[in-house]
Amino acid sequence: MTQTTPHVEIRHAVDPVTARQLDTQGLRDAFHMPDLFAEGEIRLVYTHYDRMIAGGAVPTGKALVLDHVKQTGTASILDRREMGIVNVGDAGTVSAAGESWEMGRGDVLYLPMGAGPVSFDGAGRFYILSAPAHMAHPARLVTLAEAKKVNMGSAATANERTINQFIHPDVMPSCQLVVGYTQFHGGSVWNTMPAHVHDRRMEVYLYFDMAEDARVFHFMGEPNETRHLVMKNEEAVVSPPWSIHCGAGTGSYTFIWAMAGDNVDYRDVEMVSMEDLR
Repeated sequence: MTQTTPHVEIRHAVDPVTARQLDTQGLRDAFHMPDLFAEGEIRLVYTHYDRMIAGGAVPTGKALVLDHVKQTGTASILDRREMGIVNVGDAGTVSAAGESWEMGRGDVLYLPMGAGPVSFDGAGRFYILSAPAHMAHPARLVTLAEAKKVNMGSAATANERTINQFIHPDVMPSCQLVVGYTQFHGGSVWNTMPAHVHDRRMEVYLYFDMAEDARVFHFMGEPNETRHLVMKNEEAVVSPPWSIHCGAGTGSYTFIWAMAGDNVDYRDVEMVSMEDLR
């Protein structure tokens, strides 16, 4: 397989004191990840938050191969990493370690440390997530039907939603990567409110399934120093451990959440009282 040279951007870690001083463009430069999906390309963002990588691969009729990424310091990206892949497009194929998986829209694939180069083909739009790993767990394709589903919220509070857990301790093992996505029921637009923080783990959100003119107002910042970023379809945002992460949309949307850090405990959070939000 011929290596596809990825386009890689860097996001350095920003502390909360510095974040308070940033204007809108400064916040977007530090945390916002637009344009991850470009036809015929692999685009990655290497973050200094638990060394999480987020990106996109759009084969568009020609296979793309993800192998060497200079920023990881290894010969191949999965030499010391694990990877989660979510297909947010039409049907496509992902191949690694001598195996191939057909992925429909919404399917999630886990690839372990040592899986070697990863090939993307077909009509998929593949969202890529990768974090450092210490051991190899079995590769696994998890469909939406196989995901663990948790229903939360209500129509009365505009946050009735289903949380689909894929790369998650209740579904399958991983080293530190936890991945799933949240789907909203009709008329609901608020996610993850009341808000929380989880100081031991960072998070990345990708918003998708949005109309072209729809927007999500993604809220971030310390609970008493909140900020917002305006997000459109297929845009991602880094959420540092000290920040809240919640949002409201102008219409329906789905968001993929991915975490890395000290543990894989989805419930390891510190809730934020509504009275403490500013």
